[in-house]
Amino acid sequence: MSEPRRAVVTGLGVVAPHGIEAETFWKTTANGTSSLAPIDRDGCDHLPLRIAGQVRDFDASDLIEETYLVQTDRFTHFAMAAAQLALDDARLARADIASPYSVGVVTAAGSGGGEFGQRELQKLWGQGSKYVGPYQSIAWFYAASTGQISIRGGFKGPCGVVTADEAGGLDALAHAAAAVRRGTDTVVVGATEAPLAPYSMVCQLGYPELSRSDDPERAYRPFTSAACGFVPAEGGAMFVLEAERAARERGADTRATVAGHAATFTGASRWEESREGLAHAIRAALAEAGCRAEDVDVVYADALGVPEADRAEALALADALGPHARRVPVTAPKTGMGRAFCAAAVLDVATAVLAMEHDLIPPTPNVFDVCHDLDLVVGRARPAEHRTALVLSRGLMGCNAALVLRKGAAPIPE
Repeated sequence: MSEPRRAVVTGLGVVAPHGIEAETFWKTTANGTSSLAPIDRDGCDHLPLRIAGQVRDFDASDLIEETYLVQTDRFTHFAMAAAQLALDDARLARADIASPYSVGVVTAAGSGGGEFGQRELQKLWGQGSKYVGPYQSIAWFYAASTGQISIRGGFKGPCGVVTADEAGGLDALAHAAAAVRRGTDTVVVGATEAPLAPYSMVCQLGYPELSRSDDPERAYRPFTSAACGFVPAEGGAMFVLEAERAARERGADTRATVAGHAATFTGASRWEESREGLAHAIRAALAEAGCRAEDVDVVYADALGVPEADRAEALALADALGPHARRVPVTAPKTGMGRAFCAAAVLDVATAVLAMEHDLIPPTPNVFDVCHDLDLVVGRARPAEHRTALVLSRGLMGCNAALVLRKGAAPIPE
């Protein structure tokens, strides 16, 4: 019998409010430091959204050629930079790629290129149509990052973009893992968002789940009696997924295995119903991974920060994991950097990979008075050797997803 093709993580790159590159990101996350702060972007000072997780000290021109910068939005700058960091981390250069058709690209996006679009629309209404650049037609597009990463890298394998609400970040990883199982050697995959331009923020004002607090320490506190919504963020993460055998043959380090995934849909803002949908996704993801509930060593919670949604998530864990739900550590590091829509869950995946390597479960910043029956890691990081992580995500439009990661090259389930 031939060896099954499994997707393993060999590289990761991060551009986030906690920092650029994985090492900086991990140190801030492990320390439980919060990067939430008042929004200081031009044109946002009059809006009711006051707090966000902003990516600072990011100079796209240091990482990306001018040819690409002029035709792309900030969210694609994040994606291209994170993709290159992931490729460097995987030690995968063009010379290591046997054929350009063996490498694909998959991204997820929700907000698209709002900053670029706003700039061009201002030119349209302020100066006239002849001042609008030709790249307006592509820079705003949710598939722009997939296209530009593949063009820049010369990748001609299976490419795609997932638009499945906020849970699309996990769905993109599952899509990439499926491509590997079908025969693609390598997929560059992940999600980035840049939703903090005035135009993008006005579009978000219709979400009642967004926090209106002006206190960075109180704006995003899920699983507490003071929960008042979530804080938006920008940034994201990209990964190099490879067929395990291909990675082994080129001597690459296997950092984690994408072991299982499942997704469901329960409807926009119907948080009570998300309990059943999320529980079903958890069970199905564990079944695909060949894991029992007791095998889960840590849960990265969706942690919306809305009381009804938080309660539904806690109950979904109890439904899916049974008595183990009270014992398994749960964490939500995103409370220290904000919820970056499609990129929120992939940042959790990056955190999970790094946490398993360091035998440390990062804490949930700004949260102490937990009012749900969860073993939520708060205050300080918790030393713990762990090999199986469950990452959860729900979207404002009703998508639910669960992803199971195993440390290193996990054993093949019977």
